[in-house]
Amino acid sequence: MTHDVRAQLSVEAEKAILVRVEFPDSKSDPTDPLGELASLADTAGAKVVAKITQARKSVDAATYVGQGKVAEIARLVAAHDADVVIFDHDLSPNQLREVEKVCQCKILDRSELILDIFATRARSREAQLQVALAQLEYTYPRLRHMWSHLERITGGAGVGARGPGEMQLEIDRRLVRDKVSDYKRKLAEIQNRKTREVETRKAEHFTIGLVGYTNAGKSTLFNTLTGAGTLAEDKLFATLDTKTRRWGLGGAHYALLSDTVGFIRDLPHHLVASFKATLEEATHADLMLVLLDIAHPQAIQQLQAVQQVLTDISCGQHPALLLLNKTDAVANADDLAFWRSVCPEALPISARTGAGLDHLAEVVRDQMLGRMQRARIRIPLLDSKGVTFAEKFSTVCARDYEVAPGMVELDVEISTRILGQLPNHAHHAEILSAIPSRTHAHWRCRTVPVSEMIPPTLVMPATGAGTESKA
Repeated sequence: MTHDVRAQLSVEAEKAILVRVEFPDSKSDPTDPLGELASLADTAGAKVVAKITQARKSVDAATYVGQGKVAEIARLVAAHDADVVIFDHDLSPNQLREVEKVCQCKILDRSELILDIFATRARSREAQLQVALAQLEYTYPRLRHMWSHLERITGGAGVGARGPGEMQLEIDRRLVRDKVSDYKRKLAEIQNRKTREVETRKAEHFTIGLVGYTNAGKSTLFNTLTGAGTLAEDKLFATLDTKTRRWGLGGAHYALLSDTVGFIRDLPHHLVASFKATLEEATHADLMLVLLDIAHPQAIQQLQAVQQVLTDISCGQHPALLLLNKTDAVANADDLAFWRSVCPEALPISARTGAGLDHLAEVVRDQMLGRMQRARIRIPLLDSKGVTFAEKFSTVCARDYEVAPGMVELDVEISTRILGQLPNHAHHAEILSAIPSRTHAHWRCRTVPVSEMIPPTLVMPATGAGTESKA
């Protein structure tokens, strides 16, 4: 049998066997260690026909799971007439080849499965380029194993001679390197343009990035808050492309909310690197809303995975507000009480029912505006837009039209953010004085840096939805 089975890595409509090895430091759900991989396989369109788990102290260098376990997998493949075996780990090219020889079917690892899902769900030009780049970077070190036509070309006449096969491999590698360079150049152009767009947007608007573990309910919340009509499925990675919409926060205030791709544990590093452009909205946001599905049995581990990815893309110091989502699905009321006790600034909500969303808007508006200032500002009367902006977004306590010809001086109660935005809307305005307002001394910062989002020690109660974990 040749390795042509690897020419097409898609698993749609294929019968799959799932394999996971539990090591002493494994972070999977002990009650359902293959639950997430099964969800990934379902998202990719595969039909799971069998699952195998194994406890090991270390990886087997040749086959990852050992020869005995590979033989067991091969018997299951024959019994179920399976098309593919999917490992919940990243395997080396040699390990893939050895397992494939015994099982006589396609073998995929976790990264390949995730790349397949991303490839089928990428819609924008940017996302398609990022997926293609990640696939090429993953494929490059595996060319000798993955491309079967190289096996049928033998070497030259003498020891050390490089025959057609070796030359073809070098050509293939050069082609991949050229494509990688081309994709990176095109992505850099997109990223530079998006960076300029985000910076321009930030100069005039308060921006919020909605992030969280995949399937935590981000798209549902995004639709509820903005009426955007974004696809919301009960599948992993339902949304790949970042979408930004206006979110009304009450009165004349609003923010720009961006929905982003969901995170996952052990996200392939190629995807983390290549999807920085997709996450541009989040990495430059004024505030991050981190959505957590507290009804999930692995909520703690999911929150840790989100924190890790955000740290990896240099967002560790960004201000974040934790949202405890799916409160309507929590089976044990003690679980919600636990989360509220260990994360007192977190907000309980339900994106599906709308519970807590009005309070969320109030808190976000309060964090957006910041502390109130008692300020005196001078604006030319001819700058009608500037005067309107100041009167619309502040409380005017007094007006003085006689202090200077063609000018008006306003004594206002104004938020720190609106005061900072004043030059963008009233280009010739002067801030004559600004001191903290004594009548609004109750404001407090409810956000924390992403790196401090998880308490040092997080322990779920015995009846709760998680296990002891350290951030």
